[in-house]
Parts: sequence; C-alpha cells; structure tokens
Amino acid sequence: MKIDISIYRGYMNDKELLISGHVFKSWAPSQYSIEKRYFKHAFSILKMFTIKPMGNQEVTLQFQEISVTTKTLKDGYFNFRIPFTSTLEAGWHSCNVICKHGDFHMISSGEILKPYLGKYGIISDIDDTFLISHSANIFKKLYVMLTQNIDGRKVFDEVPKHYQALSRAGQKNKHSFNSFFYVSSSEWNLYPFIVAIANKYKLPKAVIKLKKIKTGLGDFLFTGGGNHDHKFEKIKAIISFYPELHYVLLGDDSQKDPYLYERICKIFPENIKAVYIRQTDKKPKTNVITVGNNIASLQVDFLYFQKSVDAIAHSKKIGIID
Repeated sequence: MKIDISIYRGYMNDKELLISGHVFKSWAPSQYSIEKRYFKHAFSILKMFTIKPMGNQEVTLQFQEISVTTKTLKDGYFNFRIPFTSTLEAGWHSCNVICKHGDFHMISSGEILKPYLGKYGIISDIDDTFLISHSANIFKKLYVMLTQNIDGRKVFDEVPKHYQALSRAGQKNKHSFNSFFYVSSSEWNLYPFIVAIANKYKLPKAVIKLKKIKTGLGDFLFTGGGNHDHKFEKIKAIISFYPELHYVLLGDDSQKDPYLYERICKIFPENIKAVYIRQTDKKPKTNVITVGNNIASLQVDFLYFQKSVDAIAHSKKIGIID
C-alpha cells in the first residue's frame, strides 16, 4: 500500500523546535496539480479534499544530531515539539521525516526556521488579506477555487512590495529577514496551493498555520468557514514563542480578523506594533471602525485601508519600514 507525507514548515527558538505534518494513504494533497485548467483543475481541487489520512502511524524526525519518533493522531496529523538547544545559524534548515508502514519506508524532506535577530514578527491572514478570494460570499469563493488555477488567482496590487518591505524592516544585513507567519482558516488541504501562490508573487517565505484537515466533499462546501478561534490560539502561541518581538498583524474585514486581533492586542499590549485591516467592500464597516478605535486606544497603530499603497505609506509614517 502506498503512503505519502506532507510536512509543514517548522520553526524554533533557543530552547525547542516545532514541526508538523500529515501522513496519508495513497496521495497527499500536494500530488494533485494546481496548474491544470477547467474541469481538470476542479477535479484536482476536489481530490485535495477527499484524501485519506492515516492514524497511529509511526513517524521519525531526523534533524541535525537528533532522531525522535512519535505516532500520528487519528486524523493523520503529527506534531513534533521537542527540546533543542544546539547552536545553529539563522535561516532555513532542512530535516527529514520518515514514516514506516510494514516493510515500506517513506522519507520526505522539510524545513525549520531559526529566526534572524530582529525587532519585528509579521503575522498575516491569507484570503482577502493578500489573496483575492471573496470569502464573504461562499458561492463565489467556491466558484473561484474550482474555476481558477494557479495562473488565474491574483493578489491585491502592491501586496508583494509591502510584504517584502516588512520582511526587511529593521534588518541591517541584506541576507537577513524578519520572521513571517501566514495564519488562516483555510484547511491544511490547501497548503501546497498557498505555498505556490506565495512563490508566484514573491511573497516572503513564511511558516504557515492552517485549520484542521478535511477529508470529504461535504466538508469542502464549508471550506474556510466555521469557528475562527483556532487562528486566535495559533497567533497567541506564536507571540508566546517569540515574546521579544513586536508584531505587525495583517487581516481583512470579510470575517473575524478585526475581533481576533483586538483580543490579541488586549492580551499582548506590549507586543503589537500595528494592525492592518483590508476593507473588502465599497463602504467601510462601522463595527470595524469601532474595533479599530479600541485597538488604537491601546497605543497600537491601526489602519483600515482599501489599497496596499496606503498601508505602505502608513508603515513608512510610523517608522516600521524605510
């Protein structure tokens, strides 16, 4: 029987490292092409949501001098969180994850980020924050997902320029960068698509944190929906993992980002430098303005904007980017 592994980018500090992934029976979502057109593209997307995770499978992480073994959870998910105090230079470092199933061994490679010294961490939502997705209208969102392949999907104008500037903010060495995190309510099924979009538009290479994987066509109809508290928990965990940084949070008003970010600002009043919320409708939403005023009262810079050129100007004005 064939098995497959998806490994998601990991990260570390001076005390421990984290890296996760899934084990699947047959094909992982990354095996289905996002470059095909028309019905073949729709078929690929639907196949990404009809995968078969494998629970209780033995997986081994090999990184530097360590080798650690665990087993997958019921949904095929594995998560290594292990002590690691060895000295490493900053940047991305390769690792391997091995899965044994009977006499068959599957080896897949991954990456773990050791952050460069810096002042800022950047946390961004994905759908309708930088990727045009129409999340507020589930039918339009599904239509776009099923009919537009990687060549047809677009990001908002000037997003790459803004994100690249944030990646370099405060860094003096041209080879160093700030740590970027993409945290979204999209499911792990779409991880390879998100990586491909980021690569296509030259967005900063990031650790990506997504929602619990889905395994059926019925689940696909509600992709990206439901409760968004997982985003709050993941963002809280990132800030707690790197408490020495000041964070820039980027989101949009199509779902719950303003309220999630308000909660984060209340819990970490000394860690949040700025919050950016993209306006997705023609008119601003009164409740988002109210939330923004409350965030600003916590001495956090806040901008509710339509065009990224305005966000860039704001980042320059408050001294985040040159």
